[in-house]
Amino acid sequence: MTLVRKHTGLFPSFWNDVMMPDWFGGVDRYNQNLPAVNIREGETDFTLELAIPGQKKEDFNIEVEDNVLTISMEHKEEKQEDEKGYTRREFWYSNFKRAFTLPESVNEEAIEANYEDGILRFTLPKKEEALPKPKRLIEIGK
Repeated sequence: MTLVRKHTGLFPSFWNDVMMPDWFGGVDRYNQNLPAVNIREGETDFTLELAIPGQKKEDFNIEVEDNVLTISMEHKEEKQEDEKGYTRREFWYSNFKRAFTLPESVNEEAIEANYEDGILRFTLPKKEEALPKPKRLIEIGK
């Protein structure tokens, strides 16, 4: 068996600190706790879906203010096991906050949310004036 030493070059901490992608826009240390999001536009509404499995609906805080929908979640858990003279304590903490600017065509008063099977789903109905208008027949006069 041979040990192989990895050569990281001259001043590896310098290169890691200065040349990391997050120095140029926050890619490397990007928050991995953000849920995946799907946004769909239908004729009468928008649908916003966030994949957040393993939570309870009470963990979420949802607010709408000045055409901004803000979704946040905070979950804390502590587990302690006592076994054969040993105590093991584990702490788990998870949170995120996402904000979405709503188009002016959304009726903020009629937004509905549902959490089922790990998917937080929002229905964002469009205002009456933003809905598609039915075809109108125009008759030709004399």
